[in-house]
Amino acid sequence: MSVSGWLGGFSLCLLCSGAVAGDEAAPPPEVPQTLEEATAQRARAEAMRAEAERLHTDEQARCYRKFLVNDCLIEAKKRYTEAIVEARRLDQPAREFEREAKRQELAAKEAQRAVDLARREAEQKESAERYRSEEAAKAAEREKKLADKARQAEEGRRKAAADEARRQAKLEKRAKQDAERAAKKSASQ
Repeated sequence: MSVSGWLGGFSLCLLCSGAVAGDEAAPPPEVPQTLEEATAQRARAEAMRAEAERLHTDEQARCYRKFLVNDCLIEAKKRYTEAIVEARRLDQPAREFEREAKRQELAAKEAQRAVDLARREAEQKESAERYRSEEAAKAAEREKKLADKARQAEEGRRKAAADEARRQAKLEKRAKQDAERAAKKSASQ
């Protein structure tokens, strides 16, 4: 390995270690305020992870061409880990915001479900009461019709009995008249 290559790798390590020291003092990533911001922030974190993967793979390939392979691989792994940690720092608030949004959405759905259940129960109770009152009205109507039919049948029986009594009286009167006529006829002969 040449001295300039070694110095370039060393200066790159110093820059990275300086960037890491600067990252520790960096303010935490902003907390998203909407699901769109959270989604965008998570996408940036995923892009950072993908870039870290790509750089790590490239650095590993470069390390195998150097004399001090293990030191180079260790430094590449450190830079990779730092990039992944930074991506996680960016991803974490967005993930927590999404979780909280989902919890709130679920709580809202549960509250709506409870309201709907109470409304449905009230509707079912009202429907049951309406059905019972309709059935009671129908039963009362049936009873009234049966009573009317029974009354009409009784009137019919009384009328038929009265008609039969009149007919019987007529027949008896006629038989009496016939007997009187026959008695007059026999007396006149």
